[in-house]
Amino acid sequence: MIKNSRICQIFLIACEIIIIFFLSFLVYLSRPIATDSVIYLPKGTVGEIITYLKQRNSNIINIDKYILATLGHPQSGWVDIKKQSLSKFDFLYALTTAKAAMSEITLIPGETTAIFLQDMAKSLNLNEQILNEIYDKVAPFGDGFFIPETYKIPIGIREKQLINHLANLSKKRHQELSIELLGKFDQKEWQKYLIIASIIQKEAADESEMPIVSSVIYNRLKKGMKLQMDGTLNYGLYSHETITAKRIREDMSKFNTYLHDGLPPSPICSVSLAAIKAAVNPEESEFLYFVRDKKTMKHKFSKTYQEHSRIIDMQR
Repeated sequence: MIKNSRICQIFLIACEIIIIFFLSFLVYLSRPIATDSVIYLPKGTVGEIITYLKQRNSNIINIDKYILATLGHPQSGWVDIKKQSLSKFDFLYALTTAKAAMSEITLIPGETTAIFLQDMAKSLNLNEQILNEIYDKVAPFGDGFFIPETYKIPIGIREKQLINHLANLSKKRHQELSIELLGKFDQKEWQKYLIIASIIQKEAADESEMPIVSSVIYNRLKKGMKLQMDGTLNYGLYSHETITAKRIREDMSKFNTYLHDGLPPSPICSVSLAAIKAAVNPEESEFLYFVRDKKTMKHKFSKTYQEHSRIIDMQR
């Protein structure tokens, strides 16, 4: 009888522990969690996803990976949680079931960040000023940081999420390209190539001209000549403006290569892979000038100012 009594006591204690644990677990699952209504999940294992979320949300802990694994495998990409405050269970469950509605926005080579952010603000109903403020905080240089491509953007994303997401993608791609083309990544050196590439992007009529336009830039820099290129004045919100003699006289910024020596302080626009390759590997030439042919809309290149002047006179 005594032995049976002890067994019963042990059984009751075990039941109490299980009940307490179960109730505690229910309380934990019902605990509110604060989150963005739209979040991004990387590809990977449940553990890797929880680690990613834990770095961005103090309400996520290691035990959540076991709960999440029980509920199902999270979907990679953007997830629309729909609420910014919900229970831990609802949050984890939403990770396995929800998907965000997506919108597409394209950054074309040659476009400036200012215009791109302006377009995103309009199409995604976001605050343009906040987008610019956050970009200025995370971008390592003024323009040309975002990689030109078509981005799938979730509807409902906020300004900080959007800029951070594009910045992370672009940073990774810049490092990959630099290692591919140069064998290393040095941000200061890479930025110089991007500045040259951005001028090439603005000036060249097409990709076939890019290496030779690049050679003109390097040749003028080597001789200590001002670049004197209109494209450098198509920075920021001036992206689509026709450059006039008045603008050249009045723009005192460092982007005015008629006024200032050397390169602009930062890239002037987004750049294509072809423009970057041309900046890294310019064509060998002695050309110092070029002017657009009004008939072909391509450029004629010259070694001397006299030759350059004759070509201009012929087009009048």
